[in-house]
Amino acid sequence: MIPAQNPSTGEGAPPRFRQLSALCYSAPLLVNGIVLPFFPVWLATHQFNDHQIGTILAVPMVVRVLVAPIVAVFADRMQERAHVLLWSGILSLLTAIALCWTTNFWPVLIVFALQGATFAPYVPVVESIVISGVRRWGLDYGSMRVWGSVAFIISTLIGGELVGNWGGAMVLPVMIFGFTLTIVMAVFCPRIGPTRRRGQPINLPATTGSGLREPHLLLLLLGVSIQQASHALLNAFSSIYWHQLGFSGTAVGLLWSAGVASEVTVFFLSRRLNRRFNAWTLIRFGCAVSICRWVFFPMETSFIGFLMLQCLHGFTYAFVHTGVQRRIVATVQETQEASAQGAYFFYIGMASGLMTIASGYIYSALGLDSYYVMACVAAFGLALVIIAYYLQPQRLASGGNTREPA
Repeated sequence: MIPAQNPSTGEGAPPRFRQLSALCYSAPLLVNGIVLPFFPVWLATHQFNDHQIGTILAVPMVVRVLVAPIVAVFADRMQERAHVLLWSGILSLLTAIALCWTTNFWPVLIVFALQGATFAPYVPVVESIVISGVRRWGLDYGSMRVWGSVAFIISTLIGGELVGNWGGAMVLPVMIFGFTLTIVMAVFCPRIGPTRRRGQPINLPATTGSGLREPHLLLLLLGVSIQQASHALLNAFSSIYWHQLGFSGTAVGLLWSAGVASEVTVFFLSRRLNRRFNAWTLIRFGCAVSICRWVFFPMETSFIGFLMLQCLHGFTYAFVHTGVQRRIVATVQETQEASAQGAYFFYIGMASGLMTIASGYIYSALGLDSYYVMACVAAFGLALVIIAYYLQPQRLASGGNTREPA
């Protein structure tokens, strides 16, 4: 039997579950805090052109989305999902070390693609463990997830300072350090046993229907993935563009950190937001803000202006991500949790990978006007989310027994 549950205090949860889960979130996002903003800079220092940069960044995304769902299905059937994290961290570290001896296009592409495959299951499996804590003991998702964003900020600020002082050559050593931490955190990750079929927290509705096969959930994940893919151009070329404007490495790090700081704010306030707004409202609002963000991006050239636009990331990512996690919890049984996270990761990764490949060609042809294309992509994602809302079963909603109010 699952211990008595207390949604407010997490009574019955394993000792230090919150703290250890937060640390497990922090390690992979510390790596992402270096790779996402500064790996394109490392590529630029090796004289790769826009098309090559787009391809190198995109191929691992496609590889990840092919690997993550398969590993996630196996993780759901394992006695301890955390074992996946250890192998993921070790193999990813080896690929980071291998990058130190690669400088040509094809070797870099192959090694970075392998890194995408080995690191693919880490975040979805951590996510599934945390969501199991939400289900079983009513823990607050945002209070655990927020520390990953804090780690991203810290690594981005430190990375920006290092790149500003010593150039792109500092990217790989920091990446290696980050992957070493993922191994350490995998050792200390909470062991909570296999997924369970019963005993959801009292503050969550019982799931019904066909779970991952629910049409509204599949369409929601697709729409959100397309909206998130509109970030591809920003992720691939914003750091290069900001360097061209004369911003220092520290300034670029601050811009990236501002975006994640807005995420932190949203995750800190997630409990209050969840009480005030339903999941669909958070998702739709975040999608709408992303359209505005990409429309205004080409019009700005000042540091303060970009700083304000980066602060919208809390809406365009954190609002949407929090809402999607609530919909997954409301629709999918715990026995499918890692599979659901793998599917979510698959859709986002595939959409982002394809959009990143396209962004290299779009940016080469249109320059900053490419962001207007991203605004259209976000608008299409929002349209699918709205359709998904009207497809949800009348009997099921994350806020009650009928469809959530608009």
